[in-house]
Amino acid sequence: MDFDLTDDQAEIRKAVRELAGRFDDQYWLEKDWAHEFPSEFYDEFAKGGWLGITTPEDYGGHGLGITEASIILEEIAASGAGMNGASSMHLSIFGMHPVIVHGSEELKARTLPRIVNGDLHVCFGVTEPGAGLDTTRITTFARRDGDHYVVNGRKVWISKAVESEKVLLLTRTTKLEDVQKKTDGLTLFLTDIDRSAIDVRPIRKMGRNAVTSNELFIDDLHIPVEDRVGEEGKGFKYILDGLNPERMLVAAEALGIGRAALRAAVRYGNDREVFGRPIGKNQGIQFPLADSLARLDAAELVLRKATWLYDNGRPCAREANTAKYLCADAGFDAADRALQTHGGMGYSEEYHVARYFREARLTRIAPISQEMILNYLGEHVLGLPRSY
Repeated sequence: MDFDLTDDQAEIRKAVRELAGRFDDQYWLEKDWAHEFPSEFYDEFAKGGWLGITTPEDYGGHGLGITEASIILEEIAASGAGMNGASSMHLSIFGMHPVIVHGSEELKARTLPRIVNGDLHVCFGVTEPGAGLDTTRITTFARRDGDHYVVNGRKVWISKAVESEKVLLLTRTTKLEDVQKKTDGLTLFLTDIDRSAIDVRPIRKMGRNAVTSNELFIDDLHIPVEDRVGEEGKGFKYILDGLNPERMLVAAEALGIGRAALRAAVRYGNDREVFGRPIGKNQGIQFPLADSLARLDAAELVLRKATWLYDNGRPCAREANTAKYLCADAGFDAADRALQTHGGMGYSEEYHVARYFREARLTRIAPISQEMILNYLGEHVLGLPRSY
């Protein structure tokens, strides 16, 4: 077993760490407060070619794997950028996988190079208020009308919709009651966010406010047939291709936030003196932080195995789900302990750990809750009866 990164992977980590390090905690705090997209940060990463790390070379990318993508997003989060930084480019880095694998050459040629160079922002429109995690029950409907589709429906928790020009949109083209298998009849599009037909409404939320989360109200949106990804009715199969990698990338982001929080806690533990001694000398402070270090390190090993399996074309669902579960918990616990280490000052914004805490909490919910991960492991790995 070889636990070393390749020379190229080590160089990627070093370069991303240096680039992300140009944007300090104060930058991210101000972006979060102002609810302002981190354009300067995003543009620098686009200029460096990092958005195309997994996009095939034919479309301007580097054609590398999910391991390299996870290293990039982990380092971004670990720099202090957290989920604000990672979410600004998460979808650009890997979210176009269904288009890369199943889209027409024409669709790929007119969209992927623009995503790679940072010119084109895209959001992912799947979740609906009445369906939640039960994607087969979405009701947004696309009706074929000659050379286009007419779409009506509603989406929720759509990240970056305010900033995006296009949406990767999952719809029904056959109603649920009319299909033999509930996963049939779903169709995927990559199309323009026509503001005359889509009302984008930002959601007020607890954290990660530099990148919006939105409701989409879709009324008679006209989508050309050319914007369809693959065949009609097979959209559910297409999005499944990206589920395990998405869990790995969120795991990497959670890991990064945990590292940032732990670094802040250790710094404060060394610097802060109470009763004539650094508080980090007290086992009540030191032991929880050491425990978080061990848990972050252990979670990272599962993540590295998951990305290696995926990049080598091997089954990885067990490891992808486990990595997301362990990294999310370890990252949040580290953020919680960092806040506790700071005492009352942790509750202020001055030391930034409150922001880490809020953003780390998100990874235990999205893109899938910890409970649904356990459902998967219980049913598909342990062989227990389906619990929901």
